[in-house]
Amino acid sequence: MTTTAEIVTFRLNSGATHTQFLDAMHRMQPFVDRHGGILGRTLSCDADGIWTDHVLWDSLEAAQELAAAFMTAPETEMARALVDADTVQMRHATVHLSRE
Repeated sequence: MTTTAEIVTFRLNSGATHTQFLDAMHRMQPFVDRHGGILGRTLSCDADGIWTDHVLWDSLEAAQELAAAFMTAPETEMARALVDADTVQMRHATVHLSRE
């Protein structure tokens, strides 16, 4: 098993609020949890409005499987509608050091 970090950065669509987005993220979390493979997750937003979703996965395959399912799952529709798709950047990296 190779722990994989998934780092996704994005902005919300114009008019979308942090409250709306966080509500959508909480609503879709059961879908993410059912998928399995997640070891940890943080979601943050900087002063410029750039969000970062940093997820630790037990494998690259688990990350890629959820990413594919995320794009069509009804549970993720609200979150997807609030994100400016043109700003989404996703990358994966092998974790060499992790501390809780």
